[in-house]
Amino acid sequence: MGRLRPALSGASVAFVSTNPDHEADVQDGRFYAVRDASLSSKLGLVAMTLQLFRIVLKERPQYVISTGAAPGYIAIRLARLLFKARTIWVDSIANVDQLSTSGQKIGKHADLWLTQWPHLANDNGPNYVGAVV
Repeated sequence: MGRLRPALSGASVAFVSTNPDHEADVQDGRFYAVRDASLSSKLGLVAMTLQLFRIVLKERPQYVISTGAAPGYIAIRLARLLFKARTIWVDSIANVDQLSTSGQKIGKHADLWLTQWPHLANDNGPNYVGAVV
């Protein structure tokens, strides 16, 4: 997400991460840390969803951009449901061989669904329009 920050210059931005240490990287926006969870931890997903619900209610986003994983998937779903936010999913640059699990599920819920690897793009999404690597 750090590589996309120049495109957000001048906007009121809130960042959410599962790593609280990333707060030091955020000088130009608000920062929230949430629990990391995946499908293997149902209780963890519930806790993380509640954290994201509170953040989305507080921030009332017009747009949500995620670079992947369960927190981004849930934030996109919540922001669209609660505030009809416009959403962008950029599947992680780490997923070179296949889309992430969340990336495979997000397509019909994101306004713009992107991959940074041309061989993972297809007519039904995700789309490839370039890379930030």
